[in-house]
Amino acid sequence: MSIPPLLRDLLTTPGPSGYERAAAEVWRAAAREFTSRVSGDVAGSSVAVVDGKGEGPLLAVVGHIDEIGLVVTHVDDEGMLWFTNVGGWDPIVLVGQRVEVQTKDGPIPGVVGKKPIHLLKPDEREKAPKLTDLHIDVGAGDGDEARGLVRVGDVAVVAAEPVELPNGRVVSRSLDNRLGCYIALEVARRVAEADGAAGDVAAVAVAQEETTFGGATTTAYSLQPQVAVVVDVTHATDAPGISVKENGKHELGSGAAIGRGPVLHPRVFELLHETAEAEDVAFTVESHMGRGTFTDADAIHLSRAGVPVGLVSIPLRYMHSPVELVQLGDVEACIALIAAFARRLTAETDFLR
Repeated sequence: MSIPPLLRDLLTTPGPSGYERAAAEVWRAAAREFTSRVSGDVAGSSVAVVDGKGEGPLLAVVGHIDEIGLVVTHVDDEGMLWFTNVGGWDPIVLVGQRVEVQTKDGPIPGVVGKKPIHLLKPDEREKAPKLTDLHIDVGAGDGDEARGLVRVGDVAVVAAEPVELPNGRVVSRSLDNRLGCYIALEVARRVAEADGAAGDVAAVAVAQEETTFGGATTTAYSLQPQVAVVVDVTHATDAPGISVKENGKHELGSGAAIGRGPVLHPRVFELLHETAEAEDVAFTVESHMGRGTFTDADAIHLSRAGVPVGLVSIPLRYMHSPVELVQLGDVEACIALIAAFARRLTAETDFLR
């Protein structure tokens, strides 16, 4: 199974939190292939609506289009760029990475450097690096040259092209969560190709999930969905060191992980569960979220008078790294599940809690 062209385009287009425009433009262009109701907003979020054919509820299928990144905080006189994180990084995975710094004149290449191991004192070798130990080298001869190329506040992403592995598995940066907004768009496309659902179906690619949940907050307020399904990633529990007792069992190839917890509406969960069984879609149930889900669902369910929200996740290894890894069959399971769920909603579907 090869990477779908649209997914590859989304994965290779930079878009850290707060700087999602380029990725959003890719998403909106793809949405215009099957619907004219495509819009963006000042927060950086995008919506594509497929008209319903009856009086069913407005369903929002929500993925976040932002990715984690880096932001330049200082350019020193030697031409090195110092930075901090946009979203959550484990600094150890940044050491030695190639990056692309997004400047006003276009992307420029660089590398993340640190003091070589040969020069570390014995006690330093035992410590994991901190972000403050790392810098970006763009090859500048001095500070003036570097400052002519890069401004404080420019963002960077890891330069990591998608790689296809055996068993339909894919490695890339930004799978968290270009997968979610890709799935949202494909759900809407399939609903359109099936002549619609009872109500409108809105594919949503929200901004700033990795930092503030800002896009989910503003879009839920403006769109006013009557039900929502958030699509994100979850930790694949067949990777070494992950406890199934704490996280549940969600292996690569196990299909869609349907969330269950206090934030998530019980009726939406049951409808997703029933749909997966009826449609013979592979799935697991994820229920380690005793408080929040740490996804856009946490913002959406509180919008206005409340939104009944569900969560469907893709098992993923090595989250928040340049080598996130998924199985494309699980992505297809999520698309099939949510598209079938959308077609099952009717005007009589009751979400009273």
